[in-house]
Amino acid sequence: MSNLAAIIIAAAAGSLMAWQGTLNSFLARRVTLAGATLIVHIIGTAVAAAVVIYLASSNRLAAGWDDALRTPAYAYLGGLLGVAIIWTVAASIGRVGAASATTAIVAAQVTTAALLDHFGLLHLKTVPFCWARLAGLGLLVAGTWLVLRGS
Repeated sequence: MSNLAAIIIAAAAGSLMAWQGTLNSFLARRVTLAGATLIVHIIGTAVAAAVVIYLASSNRLAAGWDDALRTPAYAYLGGLLGVAIIWTVAASIGRVGAASATTAIVAAQVTTAALLDHFGLLHLKTVPFCWARLAGLGLLVAGTWLVLRGS
């Protein structure tokens, strides 16, 4: 996959996240935040299971269950984080709206990602801070402040 394709996919993910958070917030207003989080994860589990079953049945599954058993336990914390993310995004969008919540989410996400890159955590390629990256983060923080000022 080219870098351009990866960036396009990442941008699509960002758009999908805004939609997902808004839909989850709407659902939470109908069935409670805990109920919405549970429903979203049940549906997500069913879809992911269907994809894995399909890929396994067509011999297109790259890894097997033995690989999963050899994976360090901390790698599975993403599931716990997923619950926290669904819960907190739906709660914040319901309170301050999609644009303000998403702005805060993106600012924190990019800042955290820059730190993960800088330290090369979890086997990431190390991408150290440079002046341009620090300036970009500064502009992101300033832009976030401008968007959130009215919230």
